[in-house]
Amino acid sequence: MSKQGSAIIWLWLAALVFVLDIATKQIAEAFLNYGEPVYLLPVLDFTLLYNKGAAFSFLANEGGWQRWFFTAISLVVSIVLIVWLKKLPRTQLWLPIALALILGGALGNLFDRVLFGHVIDFISVHWEKSYFPAFNIADSAITVGAIMMAIDIFLEGKREAQQKAS
Repeated sequence: MSKQGSAIIWLWLAALVFVLDIATKQIAEAFLNYGEPVYLLPVLDFTLLYNKGAAFSFLANEGGWQRWFFTAISLVVSIVLIVWLKKLPRTQLWLPIALALILGGALGNLFDRVLFGHVIDFISVHWEKSYFPAFNIADSAITVGAIMMAIDIFLEGKREAQQKAS
């Protein structure tokens, strides 16, 4: 480890995502009726829904074992992300932000899964009668973080190719 420290300092961002996610889910629970949309825009509404599965309700209709399966995956991923952040130099910016966003989102959905047995979703995007699966702040943070990681991998590959060429 260098004297500069590690990127673990970005845990504040993961904590912020976690708090925003939990707060918005609790607001949705308090003000929305399950399955009843509140229309905001022609393509956006808030609809309280529960997801017992993973992304796109993957394995949602199983007998309950998926709760603990996804809980275990979230725990392992969260530990890996924390260790990864700790190993990155503090001078890095893009990748630690991506990892912190993914971590905060994973912890937000993990919290729901452990406490309630399902993830609380409430953001619903649609075009006429075609609906994208409902999601939440945690899902949004995970998606943005994953896109940032993909961009980082692509740019790192380009940098390595340029270094080999010179």
